[in-house]
Amino acid sequence: MILSFFDARQAPDFLMFSAPHLLSLLLLSALVLALYLSRRQLRKKNTLRLAVRYGLITLLILCEASLNIWYFAEDVWDIRYTLPLELCTITLLLSILMLWTRKRWLYEFLWFAGIGGALQAFLTPNLAYGFPHFRFFQFFIAHSAIILAPLYMTWVEGYRPTWKSIGKTMVFLNVLALAVGLLNAAVGANYMFLLHKPDTPSVLDWLGPYPLYLLAEEGIALFLFVVMYGLFFALGDYIKKRRKAAGDTYQERA
Repeated sequence: MILSFFDARQAPDFLMFSAPHLLSLLLLSALVLALYLSRRQLRKKNTLRLAVRYGLITLLILCEASLNIWYFAEDVWDIRYTLPLELCTITLLLSILMLWTRKRWLYEFLWFAGIGGALQAFLTPNLAYGFPHFRFFQFFIAHSAIILAPLYMTWVEGYRPTWKSIGKTMVFLNVLALAVGLLNAAVGANYMFLLHKPDTPSVLDWLGPYPLYLLAEEGIALFLFVVMYGLFFALGDYIKKRRKAAGDTYQERA
């Protein structure tokens, strides 16, 4: 039973929107809601705040370390497929650094690229291993932590991006894609799906052939980042201004 849990060659296939996949989405939603509802309590109690922050760091490290141990233990490590150069792996490593250092520039990037990339991976996973395999659990736990890390920094630590953060993130992503693309050419890899689409169903299937889907990704990423900033920050600022203006008007009339 334990051996089959880790076996890289005999594993159940992953089925998109199967009961385990939907349950993973439900659990992520519950964790996000729990973090949001407990944000004020966490701000007041330093011990709890540090427990959540370092708990996320530990979880992210364990996810990445266990994956690499599994690669070598199952003899599936391959420079073309298992380097930490997929976007979600990069954002995982940067999430550890962000939580440890609390650098604002890392937060700005991870708010958009971390949440956006991990959420897309959650909805359309590039995953060959289904429930109850080790990789199934590792994949969804790691991507949940990537999403929770910038949400924690926002709701508990009080960080927030700006409109300029969107431009910085787009520049960072394109520089990253250029660097990864050069390595892809050198070793014959396809990290970040820069040379062709994944074999499993994904959002990229709707975006046309290569290289058109890469250009479409740029537009979708920009649109998604604007929506994320608008819904989480700009809309709230607008509502607060309207309420303040209404309050000032009421006081003047009184």
